[in-house]
Amino acid sequence: MAPLSAPLSTLARSRTGRSAVLLAAGVLLPLPVLAGCGGADHDGAEGSVTPPDIAAAPRAKVADRGTLRWAVDALPATFNAFQADADTATQRVAGATLPALFTMDRSGRPQRNPDYLTAATVVEREPRQVVVYKLNPKAAWSDGKALSAADFEAQWKALRGKDSAYWTARNAGYDRIDRIERGANAQEVKVTFAKPFVDWASLFTPLYPRSVMGSPGGFNDSARNELKVSAGPFRVDSRDKDEGTLTLVRDPKWWGDRAKLDRLVLRAVPPGERADALADGKLDLAEVNPSVANRIIAANKPLKKGEGEKGNRAVVGRPPEAEALRGLAVRRSLEPAYTQLALNGASGPLADERVRRAVARAIDRKDLAESVLAPLGLPAAPLGSHLFMAGQQGYEDNSDAIGGPDPKAAEALLADAGWQEKGSRGSALARRQAEADKAGRPGRDTDPAEDEEGTRTTDEPGADAAEESAAERQEREERTGQPGDVDEKGSRDTGGKAAAAPVRMKDGKKLTLRFILPEGSGAEPVRAVGERIAQRLEAVGIRTDITKVGDSGYFKDHIAAGAYDLALYSWPATAFPATDARPVFAKPQPAADGSLLVEQNYTRVGTDQIDQLFEQASTELDPDVSRELVDRADARIWAAAGSIPLYQRPELVAARDTVANAGAFGFATPRYQDLGFRG
Repeated sequence: MAPLSAPLSTLARSRTGRSAVLLAAGVLLPLPVLAGCGGADHDGAEGSVTPPDIAAAPRAKVADRGTLRWAVDALPATFNAFQADADTATQRVAGATLPALFTMDRSGRPQRNPDYLTAATVVEREPRQVVVYKLNPKAAWSDGKALSAADFEAQWKALRGKDSAYWTARNAGYDRIDRIERGANAQEVKVTFAKPFVDWASLFTPLYPRSVMGSPGGFNDSARNELKVSAGPFRVDSRDKDEGTLTLVRDPKWWGDRAKLDRLVLRAVPPGERADALADGKLDLAEVNPSVANRIIAANKPLKKGEGEKGNRAVVGRPPEAEALRGLAVRRSLEPAYTQLALNGASGPLADERVRRAVARAIDRKDLAESVLAPLGLPAAPLGSHLFMAGQQGYEDNSDAIGGPDPKAAEALLADAGWQEKGSRGSALARRQAEADKAGRPGRDTDPAEDEEGTRTTDEPGADAAEESAAERQEREERTGQPGDVDEKGSRDTGGKAAAAPVRMKDGKKLTLRFILPEGSGAEPVRAVGERIAQRLEAVGIRTDITKVGDSGYFKDHIAAGAYDLALYSWPATAFPATDARPVFAKPQPAADGSLLVEQNYTRVGTDQIDQLFEQASTELDPDVSRELVDRADARIWAAAGSIPLYQRPELVAARDTVANAGAFGFATPRYQDLGFRG
């Protein structure tokens, strides 16, 4: 995910694909960090980018000293970002201490990082793609050795997937390289691909030294607990397990802009304890949930006349913690990630595409986006793509492939799939309509719904309340506690809320779906979204059996295991969707042992056409054509209705009001040498 709760981390990774990021209960575990941020506006993208909110300040206005204490969920389990248990803290350390050849700007576009590269160009396309990297002559590891082709070659061989002795989490892109060699001089690296790869800029970020990547032992063990060799504005200094801190210090050997901070301290603070840690002065920067954000905003509202006079710091009408939270600001943006409703199509009712599409047509994505984002003062439009965020180059709203909210259409799809309202009322209505058609007169005010291929359905959606049987009416009123009328669209409604319709039946079974929601601290907002969805589904006759699951088992025991019908979780956006998103939407394939290989497609819904479009997009070296192919894949993903994007996730970060160049980064990742405090 989901988006409004505290960041309780849940991570899954594939040995053969990219790092997977599961966002449940408000988690964002990012893709490999692209350190540094640009300020370019988007170009040719539909919608607008929500800008970073980082209290931006020129370096001259930032003090050349200080310690910034930044909250993380836990201290890193490893410093190797390519291992399966790498986490948010791992990525943060890598961004501050290791080379990032390309960085992402505020619109999610990769930009060459001049601290490490003077140029990077595709110099040949035929007969094979060849990329030449020209290294900054000043770029060197902290042990004095210059960055070289040997480092690139070692990382390629470790990550290409041919040697199982390397415990790697992903190899996408590295498996397409044929060879790496020195170019015209020591600062040139020549990479020849065996197969075209449009996302070549995603490779070698972060870049590790040959001492880490050069052998299985070095890869698996040497960078787990220490990072002896680095090449960034900071270096790893010390870890204090008792205090739960990891300290990075300014690296005097860094050749780029000198880090403004003396120290950057990552402090492990559970999300539920961050408000107290901020109030006690133990943190300067922390991602927070809306509840904490609102408390900080309230505490920092201007004092009314008469408040706080005569040195009285206890302000009447404000909670006791208010004074402790003064001096903090809430930075807000939208994360490069989206919350989705996932529909497990492996078995049960949702194995039928018509039922999945009915679920999609029953819910109101605009209403859900507004319920989450509008109270935060953020753009509240529903997201129209699985693969690009609004404002990102390539973004197109492809949601019309499935259609907008329409309870009538949802009911018609369910009826077409054989799910009739209790008492077979749909069959009687169908016979009545057939008789009316034969007589040349309308049976109702509107025509029966048709599916996308023009097939007339067997049930007429939105029947009048008067056509309910007495038993149906009694069941509905017992469930809702009040009688429900039918609105002009045929949807039953009570007091502005969709009332439960009679449950749909097929072969003597009720249409009931298992809906998995997180129960962890700070997950109240995602549960509220789940309840809104459940209410919409019940209005068209789909019952939901909601199960609240602890954070530790949410992914492993339910999402990954396929033990759910509906679930809310989130995926990150990326600058390289042709590569990074492929395993998320790949068609599941039978494995040799009879199981189903789903890669990271936890909805188990995919098609050959989607796979083919991703393959074409990844091998098309014209970026514009590649993005068009990705958008075509997205339209087919929408039509398959395994994943329904709801909204881009909000990003709320509490920061000391003196903190500069840090906060809610959005797409732009931190430029660590610029973080600090206003001078």
